[in-house]
Amino acid sequence: MKNVAGSGAKWLDVSAERFPGWIASFARRHAVSAPSAGAESTQADAQEGAKIDVKEGAAIEPQEDARNAARSGAGDRLAVTVDGAMVTFTAPDGAVAQCHPPFPESFAPPTAGPGQAGPGPDVIAEAISAHARTPRTVGVLLVRLGGYAAGVFTGYPPELADAKAGARPVHGRSAAGGWSQHRFARRREKQANEALEAAADTAVSIFGRGPRLDAVVLGGDKRAMAELRGDPRLARYLALATERFLTVPDPKRAVLLDTPRLFTAVRIRITEP
Repeated sequence: MKNVAGSGAKWLDVSAERFPGWIASFARRHAVSAPSAGAESTQADAQEGAKIDVKEGAAIEPQEDARNAARSGAGDRLAVTVDGAMVTFTAPDGAVAQCHPPFPESFAPPTAGPGQAGPGPDVIAEAISAHARTPRTVGVLLVRLGGYAAGVFTGYPPELADAKAGARPVHGRSAAGGWSQHRFARRREKQANEALEAAADTAVSIFGRGPRLDAVVLGGDKRAMAELRGDPRLARYLALATERFLTVPDPKRAVLLDTPRLFTAVRIRITEP
């Protein structure tokens, strides 16, 4: 998945298995600075991300990507800086890949011992990949006004252990004026509150009857989710919420089943010189 993130920048989602190989390819593509290379390199990076998404459903051997990365010599071409959980790879031509691991709250980049050189790009890329592939128990709550889905995924690759999706009718806004508009607004507010309460009830039930959660992933509509944050029953689960918010369509079961592809991916922001 890719989208423009300002002039000269793109966001990519890269699967954990493919990430070391993607970094190796990024190093090769940007090893030599050329006046006309910028746009072409950005397009190549984006195409690489698109290719990764297309192959998401295929069987992948993580060891193959690790071997490819090791043979690439990326450590000779990329500079690495670490800022919290964000790892930035900078190429000789000035291209930058800001990498955001999933579940950043628990990511600890590898460090060097006293008197030792810092770990190279290949080592750090493998560490990010290994972190993303760590088996976890993850709760997912998707909420849009009138619809919701909650599920628990376990292991790696994540498998759905328990889930429920539902919907409650919430009428659209009325164009009428006067008392009719006020009555309609009150009815709509009541429907919205009932829908959000149903979403909270479902989340409490699904999250509470399974194994202890390591993290919670939120998604759907941010305004609807903001309304749920005041429910004290959800406080213990919202405290585990990850940084990334998934923007997804109506939260049906099929949408819920697709979320592991998103919440285990490494988010990369690519910028050109």
